[in-house]
Amino acid sequence: MSLVTPPLSLYVHLPWCVRKCPYCDFNSHEQKGALPFAAYVDALIADLDQDLPLAWGRVVHSVFFGGGTPSLFPADAIDAFLQQASARLRFAPGLEITLETNPGTAEHGRFEGYRDAGVNRLSFGIQSFDDDCLKRLGRIHDSREADAAVKLAQDAGFDNINLDLMYALPGQTLEMAVRDVERAIALQPAHLSHYQLTLEPNTVFAARPPQGIPDIDQSWDIQEACQARIAEAGFGHYEVSSYAKPGRQCAHNLNYWRFGDYLGIGAGAHGKLTQGASQSILRRWKVKHPAEYLVKAGTPAAIGGDETLAPERIPFDYMLNLLRLHEGFALASFEARTGLPRAAIAPQLDAAVARGWIEVDDAGHATPTELGRRFTNDVVELFLAD
Repeated sequence: MSLVTPPLSLYVHLPWCVRKCPYCDFNSHEQKGALPFAAYVDALIADLDQDLPLAWGRVVHSVFFGGGTPSLFPADAIDAFLQQASARLRFAPGLEITLETNPGTAEHGRFEGYRDAGVNRLSFGIQSFDDDCLKRLGRIHDSREADAAVKLAQDAGFDNINLDLMYALPGQTLEMAVRDVERAIALQPAHLSHYQLTLEPNTVFAARPPQGIPDIDQSWDIQEACQARIAEAGFGHYEVSSYAKPGRQCAHNLNYWRFGDYLGIGAGAHGKLTQGASQSILRRWKVKHPAEYLVKAGTPAAIGGDETLAPERIPFDYMLNLLRLHEGFALASFEARTGLPRAAIAPQLDAAVARGWIEVDDAGHATPTELGRRFTNDVVELFLAD
């Protein structure tokens, strides 16, 4: 089988935040003094220049600024990066450009600047509209600031807005979780991300778990009640934790989940590139600490590592992404994006079908069942190489 080059996205990591949240395991670093905005943009461009040979001539279909807290960066820094990046890469007309935003860093006039720079989608890390829950999560904003920030963005002309909500929070009841969803729906976003709090390794919460976290049964009740309310409001549930109004699915994340390619630049950023000449899939990541990255960006020393995926590893990586999506995947797409024959996953797929986790139709399209979506991790584990 031959690998077919999939769509390409660009991920840009902006690593600083005002305060590290106790549940966060992302590569984020608390701001200490003035941030080196101009120097970091220069480093990003040097990093991009080094990776360009991996993507010569390819069209970029989405850009995502993640963090950290990207909204700490002023609009002119975002503009400077996008101008230089678009001079080096072929940006598709009207491509989706997302900026993650913390309501506690929203300022009047800043959203207009982001829009003028080319950003056309905002993702707000709301997490909750309950002030006590926000305090327990270590967030720097309150519910009033969350409402105000979203409305400022809408006043600035943004209509493609995602709101992140977490559930199963310390001290949270089912009624409180549904109330959070109601508050989010009232703001009329195009997209909702609704995901359960997990105690990730190497976080403050993992070392010192907070009291009052709902148990498994309570969390499931919360999830079901919130999903029902979100569906009632007209949002389609298209991925494990993602809901969108018609036509407003996140193009960037969909490319990840469909096993597309992405350049990853910035401190700690990860990328995945299909290499047609060698018929291989390369994963590359950058050094994590911002100070080290600023010094080394654009040199081989800034590359934290390269890994060419072994054929036996690829099915697991593919399923880890595709099985998050309610739409499932075509077996022909599996062959095109992995370079492997469908026979490589036939035994595992048969096992998943036998357990009622996946259905495969006559056209060769595999779709997770409702039961399979409840046990996604178990389904994916079937595809781990021995």
